[in-house]
Amino acid sequence: MIQTVFADPNQLLLFVLIGFAAQMVDGALGMAYGQISSTLLLSMGVPPRQASAGVHTAETFTTAVSAISHVAHRNVDWKLFGRIVVPGVIGGVLGAYVLTTVDAGIAKPFVLAYLTALGLYLFYRGVMHRHTERSPKVVAPLGLVGGFLDAAGGGGWGAIVTSNLLVQGSNPRKTIGTVNTAEFFLTVTISATFLLALGWEAFTTATVGLLIGGVFAAPFGAMIAKRVNPDVLLTFVGGLVTLTSLYGLYRALFT
Repeated sequence: MIQTVFADPNQLLLFVLIGFAAQMVDGALGMAYGQISSTLLLSMGVPPRQASAGVHTAETFTTAVSAISHVAHRNVDWKLFGRIVVPGVIGGVLGAYVLTTVDAGIAKPFVLAYLTALGLYLFYRGVMHRHTERSPKVVAPLGLVGGFLDAAGGGGWGAIVTSNLLVQGSNPRKTIGTVNTAEFFLTVTISATFLLALGWEAFTTATVGLLIGGVFAAPFGAMIAKRVNPDVLLTFVGGLVTLTSLYGLYRALFT
């Protein structure tokens, strides 16, 4: 079934559209490309490690364009970038290794429940205009955990890192741009780890479609993040984290 779906070139346009939509959301809000893409692939019967490998292979290219766009629009806090990128890469390698050797899905419901609560809190702060900007204190451990869960779960870097930095008071536009830029280095490392473990089996029609759609959408996301009011960004981030986490929690517990 999986081979039939991915061998059909007529499916390419569908995955291009999904990749475009997912990257528009990710570039503007700093999350959800992995969650949207991985959820689709898993719903079509793709094993978790192939789904994560395929999504991260596509993200290697989409995050490169997204990073360039955010840098061009001055959405990056380079000090914050330096504090999250190395721990994120280390966590990503560990997560990819775990996913190719053992079942890492046991902790998924707990992580999703935590993200749901976090999303509701961010949504509340955005709606009530209560976001007070200050320098985040917990950064490196956040990068490590975010990178690990991103690789092991097929997505989640933005949901974990962006949302937690925003809770600590980080500027929404700079946070989104910085996390997206760091994600490029994370996805390159994760993809290389998967390729060493799995070979090229995950590079399918779906991967190509997600890649094409994501590359076209990447510049627009950075433009949106630069121009939208911080409280509005925070509200949308909170709503997106809540909805995607609730859906993932439902799938993890009841399907």
